[in-house]
Amino acid sequence: MKHREGGCLCGAVRYVLKGEPQAAAICHCRHCQRQSGSLFSFNLFIAEADYEQRGETKFFEDRGDSGQLSYRHFCGSCGSPVITKVAMMPGQVLVKAGTLDSLEGLPSPQVEIYTDRAVEWLAPFTGANRFALSP
Repeated sequence: MKHREGGCLCGAVRYVLKGEPQAAAICHCRHCQRQSGSLFSFNLFIAEADYEQRGETKFFEDRGDSGQLSYRHFCGSCGSPVITKVAMMPGQVLVKAGTLDSLEGLPSPQVEIYTDRAVEWLAPFTGANRFALSP
């Protein structure tokens, strides 16, 4: 297993992933769309013990459709979203895959959620299980 590194756009926040992602998921919810500034968010599920960060993030306390808290961490200097911590998933961090230094060997998403909010012209990701809402 190789370590992966990543960080925000300005470099003030850097991280190392010391373990392989437990899952990879695409989220089409409106909150992820707005936070990413894109049509979806590609998240890697990592054990919190395998995530090591240098530099401080700020966070926005969010509540999704479930009503559960999510803490959306971002760089306070450049605004890059870096990770999300979800209250109902203790011990996990969701790393924004686009912040990795290298996308080589990135796992394909196994699941797509909130597909009812995906733009109509975006084709489903091959091999991903699709759910209109979060499973």
